[in-house]
Amino acid sequence: MKSMSYAALALAGSFAISAQVHAESTPGLALAKQENCMSCHSVTRPFMGPALHDVAAKYAGRSDAEAYLAHKIIDGSTGVWGQVPMPANTQLTPDQAATLAGWIMTLK
Repeated sequence: MKSMSYAALALAGSFAISAQVHAESTPGLALAKQENCMSCHSVTRPFMGPALHDVAAKYAGRSDAEAYLAHKIIDGSTGVWGQVPMPANTQLTPDQAATLAGWIMTLK
């Protein structure tokens, strides 16, 4: 029985590591780094802005989450996550914002 428990634990750990590696090797993360999103955000911990994992969890129930986030990424926002505003990212194309939003929603 112990060996099954250890096997289940090992399997769960490998899935967690695999998910983290996948999240860190995607075009969405590369774009987030390129566009300096990671200057204010982290995937797993609050920094100047909320953790992207928390953003995904907050909007997971919205059917329009990706479109909503893409809009917020381009236009910025204030007051949603505290007093620090998120500046507009007008340098991004709608396709880039959609890529970022889609990647963020995979982090939930």
